[in-house]
Amino acid sequence: MSTNPIRIAVILGSIREGRFGPVVANWFTEQAKLHGDLEIDLIDLADIDLPMVLPAYGGTPSSEAAAALATVSPRLAAADAFVVVTPEFNHSYPAPLKNLIDWHQTEWHAKPVGFVAYGGMSSGLRAVEHLRNVFAELHAVTIRETVSFQGAWAQFEEDGSPKDPEGVNTAAKALLDQLGWWALGLREARAKRPYAA
Repeated sequence: MSTNPIRIAVILGSIREGRFGPVVANWFTEQAKLHGDLEIDLIDLADIDLPMVLPAYGGTPSSEAAAALATVSPRLAAADAFVVVTPEFNHSYPAPLKNLIDWHQTEWHAKPVGFVAYGGMSSGLRAVEHLRNVFAELHAVTIRETVSFQGAWAQFEEDGSPKDPEGVNTAAKALLDQLGWWALGLREARAKRPYAA
């Protein structure tokens, strides 16, 4: 591994009891580790207890919020790129994911975001389309390639491996190739000139 690998934060967006997200996230992080010169940080929102009420603009977070932010904000700031692993709930994405996004601003600026989605008939893609608009507002760049699982619960073996590894592993590689290209280019641009939001 080089001395300056691309740092990718993989964000597991569901905290629902009985969630399937860890299966998908663990598969994807293993694919990312095999991809090459990447440093992976899996951020599981079930481990981050951010309050659902944000302070007023310019306000100070509560001590509870400050403690939670101290565990996650530096990890987001250090990332060169993000991959959001999200289910689809009611044609959109989970509230805890929106909460994490809204607690942060500059951490997202001028960085690429990829998506791994799962769900029923729509494969989670309606959640992804909503997230693209949110990240555009935060000056992030969403990449085109997406990995999605239709009826995800039936797409994996009991050991967490996909039943069709060739198809989904190829899709993961395409996502990671594109994400890495954007991550490196935007990291170099930010180093040369601070991003103007």
